[in-house]
Amino acid sequence: MATRISRAFKDISLSFAKHPVTNDILVIKNEDAIKKSVTNLVRTILGERFFRPLIGTSVNANLFEMAGDEVSIVMKEEIMSVLKNYEPRIRLKNITATSLADDNQINVEIEYDIVGQGFPTQNIEFLLLPTRI
Repeated sequence: MATRISRAFKDISLSFAKHPVTNDILVIKNEDAIKKSVTNLVRTILGERFFRPLIGTSVNANLFEMAGDEVSIVMKEEIMSVLKNYEPRIRLKNITATSLADDNQINVEIEYDIVGQGFPTQNIEFLLLPTRI
C-alpha cells in the first residue's frame, strides 16, 4: 500500500509583526500561507519584483479598460498563467473574473486544491479596484 507524503508549508507574515514571546517574525502556515501567496501573485504588477521581473500580472492596468467580457477573459488567462507558473503548491480548479461595470470593479474567485495536503478545496474571493496615486 502506497503512503501519501504530506508536507507542511510555512511563510513569513508580510506584516513583519513579531511574536510577543519569542520576538521572531510571525509565521503563517499551510492553507493560510498558500492563500496569501496566491493573492500576492495576482496583485503583483509585472516588473515590480527586483531580479524577478516576469512574476506578476497586468490586471491592474486592465482595470482602467472599458468593463466587459473581454477584460474578464484576459484577466482570467493572466491569473491562470501566473499561478500555474509560480505557485507549484496548488492545482487550479476554477477561476472566475466577473466585471462589475457600474462600480468599475472586478470580482475574482479562485478555486484550487493544495498539492500534498488533505485539505478540502480552497476558495479565495476578492475585488480588484482601480486606484491611482
